[in-house]
Amino acid sequence: MRADARRNYERLLREARAAFAESGVEASLEDIARRAGVGIGTLYRHFPTRDALLEALLRDGFDALAARARDAPGTRDALAAWALALMESSTAYRGLTTAFITTLRDESTELYASCKALNAAGSDLLARAQRAGEIRPDVDAPEFLTMVYGIAWADEQARGGRTERLLGLLLDGLRPPRP
Repeated sequence: MRADARRNYERLLREARAAFAESGVEASLEDIARRAGVGIGTLYRHFPTRDALLEALLRDGFDALAARARDAPGTRDALAAWALALMESSTAYRGLTTAFITTLRDESTELYASCKALNAAGSDLLARAQRAGEIRPDVDAPEFLTMVYGIAWADEQARGGRTERLLGLLLDGLRPPRP
């Protein structure tokens, strides 16, 4: 990438991060371009869709979360810490949890591969916690991730700040039954 193109790319990311933090993921792309001091065509050359822009903003965090899941011990506590970090990242911008859920149904989006890799790493962590006997064996990864994203979405809507408590209640319900 040419130096001026690289500067534009970095400015667009910086302004998108600020705009999404202020207005959520539906922030105006035209406003982002204007704030970055470039035309809308420049934004679209770098990021052909809103999902492409989101993916560029979130990629490093997703990669780090996936690595964290892969490296974590297969314990309930490790699963809880990872799920909490996932919920925090999925609510970084208002409307992001909804975008994640929509993305997982649409393989054509730029975010799909990143979300899928992240969810696969979390699924593996869940399976290891189940094999260790710390999570009941009859919950599958899509159910678990739906509950995690559901808690994140509900808490975001309520602006409640109760994700940690709600996650604890969920994980208590996922303990294996006692003989």
